[in-house]
Amino acid sequence: MMTSSNPVLNEKAFAEYASWSREEAMTVNGTINKTFALLFITVVGAMMTWRNPASFAPWMLPCVIASLAIAVTLAFKRTWAPFLAPAYALCQGVFLGAISATFNASYPGIVTQAVLGTFAVMFAMLSAYRAGWLRATPLFTRIVALATMGIFLVYLASMIMGMFGKSMSFLYAATPMGIVFSLFVCGLAAFNFIMDFDMIEKGAQAGAPKYMEWYGGFALLVTLIWLYIEILRLLAKLQSRRD
Repeated sequence: MMTSSNPVLNEKAFAEYASWSREEAMTVNGTINKTFALLFITVVGAMMTWRNPASFAPWMLPCVIASLAIAVTLAFKRTWAPFLAPAYALCQGVFLGAISATFNASYPGIVTQAVLGTFAVMFAMLSAYRAGWLRATPLFTRIVALATMGIFLVYLASMIMGMFGKSMSFLYAATPMGIVFSLFVCGLAAFNFIMDFDMIEKGAQAGAPKYMEWYGGFALLVTLIWLYIEILRLLAKLQSRRD
């Protein structure tokens, strides 16, 4: 069985709707529109903190906690996606605006490069998927799913170690190993798009209900934000080595 390695978008999310009425069914174009709407909300949130991140500093932790809570809730309550997905986009936008401003203060122009790189990768993966060059085969999916879970565990371990004053230096250091790690994670995030596109397409074919368009858009946004942050880190490491 093929499942998306994106934790919020998998085949089970759509399989139960195979017999849903197609009068108000999910479509690929509808999901694209919802994704753009969520991106717009994310940008609005980012603009709020971009110009004055210090004033929004007290909101950073609440936004991260709220984003996590929304992601967990949507894993079980997909019918709430039309309401919670925009809230997630706004919270993430506020968070992204602040960290982007911080990175840009240290490395001017890095945010523009990261944004362009993120969308270039997404469209490249979409083109490869549409052309049939990359498909979510069972083996491909299992490998990406296991690798994604591995990265998640690494970051979780790093966060726990940080509570005790320890760290995994290769995650953040501009060393050759750190750069290779960032390249690997960026590639892994990119491959997640293939699973996401595949699952959205299957959801539309299965006639999933209309609210699943918001859920599909939310899932794509999760991958986009992950890729953007990883590209931002990679570019910072590369520029740090040049200085």
